[in-house]
Amino acid sequence: MTEALIQALAACHRDGSRLNAADWAHAVRSEADAYAVQDGVARALGWPRARWKSGGAGPQGPFSHSPVSPVTAGPLLGLEAEVALRVGADGSPEAMCIAVELVASRWAEGMEAPALLRMADFQSNAGLLLGEWQPYRALDWANVAWRLALPGQPDIVRRGGHSLADPAGVLPAWFQHATRNGATVPPGTVVTAGAWGGLHAWAGPVRGRLAFEGLGEFSFSAAA
Repeated sequence: MTEALIQALAACHRDGSRLNAADWAHAVRSEADAYAVQDGVARALGWPRARWKSGGAGPQGPFSHSPVSPVTAGPLLGLEAEVALRVGADGSPEAMCIAVELVASRWAEGMEAPALLRMADFQSNAGLLLGEWQPYRALDWANVAWRLALPGQPDIVRRGGHSLADPAGVLPAWFQHATRNGATVPPGTVVTAGAWGGLHAWAGPVRGRLAFEGLGEFSFSAAA
């Protein structure tokens, strides 16, 4: 059943179709199953494992991880304001940039699909847009001000709001996951490290501006 789900999700990425969660409720019974589906779909589609998304409910976890897909055409569920890290072979951060994660689902139920099925579906990832890289340095992450501007909507202006307070806090758990089964991490691997302020519902054109205090401003679009 796991192999069947791998092929079904790969087809969704190719043709934009959706699956009904009830038909696959027994295909993923554990996180290990979900990660096996992720790995299988990425292999089937020929995605390089050079970009990841990783996050946690708090500094002590639990954590979850997923390869990042190429930017996906089709309707979105929303956007997430993020900070991405570029890491060395030992998983330590070397550079950082403003990032925007695109969120979509291959499940007809979207974010209402069961958690393990959403994990198997690359945690509802639909692509990652990256701003300008700059050397990594610690900021006052818990208090950093940020602003997300989307067309026709009031700006979202917040301070802090990351579940781990420090985006780099997810890297040890991510590195352990990425190197399981003897895998290695190529230098320059990108890890986007969790949303600031959660999911911002958005189904319009993929364009806007995201600014972080200390990191500057990123004008983004689906072609970025």
